[in-house]
Amino acid sequence: MADIKSTTGVTQAVAVSALRAQQARMRIIAENLANADSTSKTAGGDPYRRQAPVFKPSKVAGAQGVRMTKVEPDQSPFRQEYEPGNPSADAKGYVKLPNVNSLVEALDMREAQRAYEANLNVIETARSMDMRTLDLLKK
Repeated sequence: MADIKSTTGVTQAVAVSALRAQQARMRIIAENLANADSTSKTAGGDPYRRQAPVFKPSKVAGAQGVRMTKVEPDQSPFRQEYEPGNPSADAKGYVKLPNVNSLVEALDMREAQRAYEANLNVIETARSMDMRTLDLLKK
């Protein structure tokens, strides 16, 4: 029975690491969405650059979990729109807009939410198994 308990504990620890990683991912996505229409404060300057989380495997309770190690800027090109009256426009009248695609960010957010929910279900199932095991041992 000790093996069952330690297995569910490890399972929960791995799921918790994944919850934290997805939570961090959702924060980055929310920041990207919040800045999707931000422009530079100076004429011709660079606007907000989309951020992308980087995940790495991590040891958790003797098993393989995950954690976010850093956030890297997305190097894809900025969008440009012709708005000669905009204070952020360059000499030719073009304004650089962030390289954030709101549709992609929304899809990433949904994927992160589903992964979060799946890991939450793993934790709930492991706890339920622990409780069921304890109930069986009482009898």
